[in-house]
Amino acid sequence: MHAPVVSPELTAFSTDKREAPPRHLGTRYDSNGEFLHEPGNTVVCHLAEGSRTQSAIIKAREKIIGMPEAHSHLAFTPISSLHMTVFQGVIEYRRDWPYWPKNMPGDSSIAQMTEFYQKKLESFPKLPPFFMQVTHVGPLGLTLKGVTPEDDRIVAAWRNAFADAFGYRHPDHDTYEFHITFAYVMRWFEPDCLPPWQRMLDECLEELQSAVPVLEMRAPAFCEFSDMKHFEELIVFDPV
Repeated sequence: MHAPVVSPELTAFSTDKREAPPRHLGTRYDSNGEFLHEPGNTVVCHLAEGSRTQSAIIKAREKIIGMPEAHSHLAFTPISSLHMTVFQGVIEYRRDWPYWPKNMPGDSSIAQMTEFYQKKLESFPKLPPFFMQVTHVGPLGLTLKGVTPEDDRIVAAWRNAFADAFGYRHPDHDTYEFHITFAYVMRWFEPDCLPPWQRMLDECLEELQSAVPVLEMRAPAFCEFSDMKHFEELIVFDPV
């Protein structure tokens, strides 16, 4: 069997392409794969419990975990934390505009910020539902987009409405890639190990797109968290 061509997306995980350590290493997780205290808030859609989608995504995650380099190179989040981020709230180590609202002091506690947003989000508008599909599988998880252009338009409307409520727009607000995170990089991969990863990831994408062409997820929810292992739902925004 010929080795697959390694995609640019996977090549980006290679030591040939990376000299600096992974961005969140030391603040979000350590080199042993333990997640660190990094409180914040966010808006996410959790996977629907017991759904076909949850089963298929867990299967893909297990295939990634089963690769020889997985445990030494990746820090995996728990299955219970799996979610798609709809809008990024504030987080402990990012307290400047445009990641923090101008009308709140930069030294406000995360708990104060969460309480502030809970009150603001009481009047959040009702919006239509949207539906997502998997478009890419990588070592860190899944990339998603709307099932139809209308779904892309609707999820963008949700993001715009949350941006108005939160009081900021990140620089990538309009180009943000929706995703479901499985893991974070602890160390970059040697180039020689990537072809088997490419083959496995291609198989995962084909299996996911066949098994769950439309993902079953819960409604968007405003959540608080102390680390990347659990996202506690505080307000659920049921669609129209």
